[in-house]
Amino acid sequence: MSLLRARCPRCRTLTAVAVDDGYECHSCGTSFVAGLVRVPRAWGDGGEAMVEAAALALDYPEVAVVEEETLAMQTLAVASDLPARPLVLGGCCCSHVGAVEGLAARHGRVGVLWLDAHGDLNTPDTTPSGNEWGMPLRMLLDRGTIDPAETVLWGARNLDPPEEEFIAAAGIGDDPGPLLDRSGAVYVALDFDVLDPDELAVFMPEPSGASLDEVEQILTGVRESGKLVGAGFTGLAPDPGNVEKVERLATALGY
Repeated sequence: MSLLRARCPRCRTLTAVAVDDGYECHSCGTSFVAGLVRVPRAWGDGGEAMVEAAALALDYPEVAVVEEETLAMQTLAVASDLPARPLVLGGCCCSHVGAVEGLAARHGRVGVLWLDAHGDLNTPDTTPSGNEWGMPLRMLLDRGTIDPAETVLWGARNLDPPEEEFIAAAGIGDDPGPLLDRSGAVYVALDFDVLDPDELAVFMPEPSGASLDEVEQILTGVRESGKLVGAGFTGLAPDPGNVEKVERLATALGY
């Protein structure tokens, strides 16, 4: 599908046409501020719920659905299918890899705000599970796509010892403020397990998480900084009750 058109979430026709950074449906006349890229894959064992959750009915025009046979192919496809103002709805956090690589190519340099209960900083040598969804942030750092000084990991509370060691050695911070001050372009990677399990239905819940209000406040700060160039949402369970809260947080970003 051409990036110039998308499927309208209101009338379900392929008549949403790119206008500036957003889309306008030529059939029903609705305007949208972002384009949605669905990435319904989970690179690990037992992630079927995340795959299903990537089909949640969000109110944004669907620009592309990326379903590739390998993670490398997925990364390339996501990077090439990004609209001007992308919102990525993934299965697992590996969908962020293609999004960040595409935006880094577009903007030259991208800071990343990674909101997640987990570090996603393992490697094939350190992973206790073998699941690639525990490695995407480390992939981006090891490839040099992003710099540790422009990377913030916020809300992590279940880290493996090698991840803790890497965070300390690399100097990865947990405060979004300095990142927004020094980065010219920022991508938000939001795994919804950063939230407390009472707030939202997620694939890998962890106790003692953030409230919806706390995350909304952080995302509002990103929007007000004027630095946001893209965002990705991952780690959900396929619960229709999630949609309103997901769209609330997208709205906080200005989407």
